[in-house]
Amino acid sequence: MQDHVNIGMGRSARRVVGLDRVDIVPTRRTRSSHEVDTSWNIDAYQFEIPVMTHPSDAVVTPDMAVEFGRFGGLPVINAEGLWGRHADLEDALSKVRSAVLEGTTQGVSAHKVLQELHSAPIDQGLLAERIAQVRDSGVTFGVRVSPQRARELAPTLISSGLDLLVIQGTLVSAEHVHSDGEPLNLKEFIGSLDAPVIAGGVVDYTTAMHLMRTGAAGVIVGSGTTTNVSALGIDVPMATAIADAAAARLDYLDETEGRYVHVIADSHLATAGDVAKAIACGADAVSLGQPLAMAESSGGRGNYWPSVAAHPALPRGEVDAIYGEAGPREVTSLERILFGPTDNPFGEENIVGGLRRAMAKCGYTNLKDFQKVQLAVR
Repeated sequence: MQDHVNIGMGRSARRVVGLDRVDIVPTRRTRSSHEVDTSWNIDAYQFEIPVMTHPSDAVVTPDMAVEFGRFGGLPVINAEGLWGRHADLEDALSKVRSAVLEGTTQGVSAHKVLQELHSAPIDQGLLAERIAQVRDSGVTFGVRVSPQRARELAPTLISSGLDLLVIQGTLVSAEHVHSDGEPLNLKEFIGSLDAPVIAGGVVDYTTAMHLMRTGAAGVIVGSGTTTNVSALGIDVPMATAIADAAAARLDYLDETEGRYVHVIADSHLATAGDVAKAIACGADAVSLGQPLAMAESSGGRGNYWPSVAAHPALPRGEVDAIYGEAGPREVTSLERILFGPTDNPFGEENIVGGLRRAMAKCGYTNLKDFQKVQLAVR
């Protein structure tokens, strides 16, 4: 039964829960973490870890995409980012990093620098070249487009050899309506493509169900940024949003007599504990941004911005240096961030190791079973 609270005369609101208020409850049985299987598969593709990258240039460079794929995750490239706009990608990224540093000392707006870099047109040939670098490495990868530019960019992206197309915006519905052109009907669009599609974000049961009915292989829960509440007034705490999408997944499974759509949590997930709780609430996998931008091979190298931070009129998400529980952090290897070993006691590194131990402490050996773990709300 849903819990509602009166917020004034004639108006009530649903009471919802964030991951910070949810705790995982262990059972009487524990296991060795060496017995835990963290593999995840979507469509025909299998991954050793249930982690994909948030499609931000602060995270994914060509080198990082290959490295992340070889570690068993799913790298996702932002087709509308800097990859296809600037021949010297490293120079463009360094300008953003410098702007973050100068912003703290000289008042430079890193958002403005990022917007200026994004004002350059997308060169689809350059973008295809960079995607080919990743494709030729042999790793499985995805490419993200917004609903607004999906029709324009998808043919080039699919012909360039991507494995998964990710249609992602701040919030995505089954039909993107606009007055100056033909609406994007995702069911028709996805049905016309020769690649599986992951779509999102969504924050409620109904929209998740609608996206599942489009034929998407996966649905992204969350917007990948925490600033929608200040910029748009829109936010739904992630524990509730994930649980709602998981309920839609179960109902859709019954409706279709067996078609399973994966739920991927993408919001401000910063620690191994966040990842474990997201999966415990019902996610099949997570999309990480900020934690991966601490990698030496990332574009941000200690700085982070979500894919929507470069919007020309209303940017969402900060362009800023990353701070941990103990203050400013130093960049490190991607391997240490994912698998350790580490001396960081806050769960900000060895993220997969933390997930494995959480599962083992509760007696579970695979992700699907771990979704049944008991939860408590503080």
